[in-house]
Amino acid sequence: MDQTTKEAGKTMAIISYVTLIGTLIAYFSNQGDKKNEFVSFHIGQSLRVWILAIVLNILLRVVVSITGIGFLSLISFLPLVLAILGIMNAMNLKAEPVPVIGTIGG
Repeated sequence: MDQTTKEAGKTMAIISYVTLIGTLIAYFSNQGDKKNEFVSFHIGQSLRVWILAIVLNILLRVVVSITGIGFLSLISFLPLVLAILGIMNAMNLKAEPVPVIGTIGG
């Protein structure tokens, strides 16, 4: 993927990490003849982050309610950290996977 492709998709790549709605906006904006490989990569990465966030929050609610160990809920900040790392990669025009979950699912 060349530099002009990355520059053209930089904004949508960043938007894809800003809430799940941002991921959907970036996805539908990246359809048809406007398809950008850089944006598609970051949409996939952000989707992994948001799926992790949902699953992790469900699991943490169950575990914290059963055990009563409230500080475990701090783990729920992990997806936020991963999203920030993804935004930084998109801003720097890098197509690098997000740590931990970036290579899951192909």
